[in-house]
Amino acid sequence: MRHICEVIMAAGIVLAGSTGGAGEKGNAVKTFTLKNANKIVARIMTRGATLTELIVPDKNGKPANIVLGFDDLAGYASKDNQYFGCTVGRVANRIAGASFELDGKTYILAKNDGENHLHGGVKNSLDKVVWKAKPFNKENESGVIFTYTSPDGEEGYPGKLDVTVTYTLNDKNELKIDFEAKTDKATPVNLTNHSYFNLAGAGADTIYDHEVMINADKYTPSGKGLIPTGKIEPVKGTPVDFTKPALIGDRIDQLIKTVTIGYDHNFVLRSQDGSLALAAQVRHKPSGRILTVHTTEPAIQLYTGNFLNGQKGKDGKTYKPRSALCLETQHFPDAVHHPNFPSIILQPGKTYRHTCVYSFSTESEKESPKR
Repeated sequence: MRHICEVIMAAGIVLAGSTGGAGEKGNAVKTFTLKNANKIVARIMTRGATLTELIVPDKNGKPANIVLGFDDLAGYASKDNQYFGCTVGRVANRIAGASFELDGKTYILAKNDGENHLHGGVKNSLDKVVWKAKPFNKENESGVIFTYTSPDGEEGYPGKLDVTVTYTLNDKNELKIDFEAKTDKATPVNLTNHSYFNLAGAGADTIYDHEVMINADKYTPSGKGLIPTGKIEPVKGTPVDFTKPALIGDRIDQLIKTVTIGYDHNFVLRSQDGSLALAAQVRHKPSGRILTVHTTEPAIQLYTGNFLNGQKGKDGKTYKPRSALCLETQHFPDAVHHPNFPSIILQPGKTYRHTCVYSFSTESEKESPKR
């Protein structure tokens, strides 16, 4: 018998306390549930096109939610929400000085990370607005298509930007995220998903016991404010060398007293041609869960939840510092200020496309990927 993924839409609920734009008070927020034949469950809501829950069985078939989130919308609207599971943009990561020049004009952005701009802004960044959604159901896969139009000037960015984010869960245990965007003026675009993972289960104390491989020989070092220096350097001989699998806990202490206070690094992936290629793999031997990441992007950010502060999350779980990790597929941070980095400027008539695939297996099913 052939299996069909299932999509379920929850009743609309109101996001309390949100103001402005598409996220203004009174906008109904909807949640969709995707299920596959292998007991994987993904829940996604229209606020921020956000992955709120991802339930994955371990090697014994026991399910657990492996991403950080909240039980209600008040949590997502609070200061405790550190971009849990959301779609980030227009420009993910940091822009130095919260400004950039394009075609002879200077654009001023919100300073929401010291003197710098982070993850698209403050009020109407893509993680906070309410998106339109259309579920679909096909044989062996199902998903939701989210759309949002960011008007010219929103959060200081030029151009009207039409954005589409499609989540697809299939029976191969792949959660695929496709990003697309079109503009009517030249504008920077760098979208990503900002899920925090703990393969032992969200709320577990640490990710030090997670073994990580990143398919990158180089990275972009950062200076003050986590702004890239502009250099591209080899990972060999540094604590950020994950060309061979290594536990997060093996070398993270070497970084605690540095500017990154843990892992918060942009890795330059070996594949730079825009094809879907292996980016990273994470193994948690006690549970047997394996997360493998493929992307079309030139880079991936490993972030070890260094700024988590013990906030209460879903099911009353406490999210301690370094108790989850992010693997954000992306272009390089602050690319608008570094001509030697791949450009993030989207031109009218062109389409921005970015695919990220999170796939899941257990220790008995899959060996280390070839590199």
